[in-house]
Amino acid sequence: MRIQVKVTPRAKRPHIELTAAGALAVKVREPATDGRANAAVIEAVAGHFGVAKRAVTIVHGQTSRHKLVEIQS
Repeated sequence: MRIQVKVTPRAKRPHIELTAAGALAVKVREPATDGRANAAVIEAVAGHFGVAKRAVTIVHGQTSRHKLVEIQS
């Protein structure tokens, strides 16, 4: 399954919510440096869907706030 994700790094309170456009809005505490925010996004999405972190990959948007994430089950 592939989903669109909008990431907000350095958020005060990390959480995931569904946007009106059908994408996920993922807020993480980590800054967007050295891939730390991407790792936090993978961990958050994996926890939200109840899959292992290795089952979640960022397909497109490594350096963007708008990402395409693939979840394998």
